[in-house]
Amino acid sequence: MRREFKLPDVGEGLTEAEIVRWHVKAGDDVKVNQIVVEIETAKSIVELPIPWDGVVAGLMAEEGQTVDVGAPIIAVDTTEPGETPAPAAAAPAATSPTEATPAAVSGAGTESGAADRLEALADDMVPKPPAEGAVEPGAHGSPAPKEERQAVLVGYGVKTGATKRRPRRQPSPGVPANPVANPSRVEVDGPPAPEPAPAPAPAAPVPSRVAVLAKPPVRKLAKDLGVDLTAVTGTGPQGSITREDIQTAAQAPAQAPVAAPRPGEREERIPVKGVRKMTAQAMVTSAFTAPHATEFLQVDMTGTMDAVRRLRALPDFAEVKVSPLLLVAKAVLTAVGRHPMINSSWDEAAQEIVVKHYVNLGIAAATPRGLVVPNVKDAHALSLPDLARQLAQLAETARAGRTQPAEMSGGTITITNVGVFGVDGGTPILNPGESAILAFGQVRDMPWVVDGELAVRKVTTLSLSFDHRIVDGELGSLFLRDVGAMLEDPIRMLAWS
Repeated sequence: MRREFKLPDVGEGLTEAEIVRWHVKAGDDVKVNQIVVEIETAKSIVELPIPWDGVVAGLMAEEGQTVDVGAPIIAVDTTEPGETPAPAAAAPAATSPTEATPAAVSGAGTESGAADRLEALADDMVPKPPAEGAVEPGAHGSPAPKEERQAVLVGYGVKTGATKRRPRRQPSPGVPANPVANPSRVEVDGPPAPEPAPAPAPAAPVPSRVAVLAKPPVRKLAKDLGVDLTAVTGTGPQGSITREDIQTAAQAPAQAPVAAPRPGEREERIPVKGVRKMTAQAMVTSAFTAPHATEFLQVDMTGTMDAVRRLRALPDFAEVKVSPLLLVAKAVLTAVGRHPMINSSWDEAAQEIVVKHYVNLGIAAATPRGLVVPNVKDAHALSLPDLARQLAQLAETARAGRTQPAEMSGGTITITNVGVFGVDGGTPILNPGESAILAFGQVRDMPWVVDGELAVRKVTTLSLSFDHRIVDGELGSLFLRDVGAMLEDPIRMLAWS
């Protein structure tokens, strides 16, 4: 039985998605819950499993194509319990005088009559589907029989099945399994000449696989961190890839692929879709809805950089990446506890300010497909080692393009680390629904006055943008001052927590 899998709505009210990469091709065997395709919605890249066992009959959308929700994207030939696969089409059978209809024997001008009668005979051999019954969600052309609860397929709800399948009607004795392969060309004066077999379709080109030298533990680490082994240069024996190579690749900032311009090309057009399109819409909405104000503060980070080095030596942080961003995040969480109004949102319909007594800390991440802002849920309740692990996992998932819509919803306040790009500061735009966002600039050596004397210190610039409907200048200044004070003297985090 051929079934068509339709593109589901994997988010909240999404209307379309782009086919990013197929994991199968026509002729491949598939199993229930096997990942067959990656799609990019307006929020993230999502992997879709197939809900049936069977053989891929064909792909109905190409990579790079944008498909509407509900449109079929892949056809699968399935085999139900008790059903054997449909036989291949047989060659046209010879028509004996006793099988030919009178209209067919009469001679010229009667071919259409013979074709109609033989088509009717072929139709009679195919069992008719039940008159009533719903169509299974995600499939086309498969009437659902009597409902029965079966195993739940993750993401597709409870699948309906049959308690008893109607047996397939067998052809009558003496009737060929495939009486007419091409009814419009029935011959009556003798056996039909065998038609040449159709030329086999050219096989799809199989992409060449690059040989990669890496041990199984290294391959597993690469999979966990979302690192493409073929893009890593090995430094081990005979060019093999080591754990250090994988960790270095995972920590490197993702760069968007840039296509080389064609000779003589003066302009290039890039379609705005997926994550980039959603980000653009969100930024426009935020910029022209919330009145933004931005304040700047230069901070001596020497104490924080010393604390980072000491944390890296502790056993609790042995397998966790400790960076200055960790202590910046902790300082923001502590400052939110001292100034709860900064962690609020504006309810336009109710004309109310909603103060959040929890912190879902967003971290803006640049990916090859655009800016995403996943958030750490209930970050205020995490210990420092747990917060470090959550930040590392968030960055790895975003870098691999696997951030899910649920991980980007519900944020309450955001940090954007522009320092990794060598930038001192800026005027960040609020993430929609939030009242504040902090930009953390690069840490670099600068002349600084310490106890009346000039010294070289580690200095950064903090930029705080806030919604001026909720946060006035005093509140924004107090919040930014407290974050800066904790970064200058990390002991204050203990005193104010």
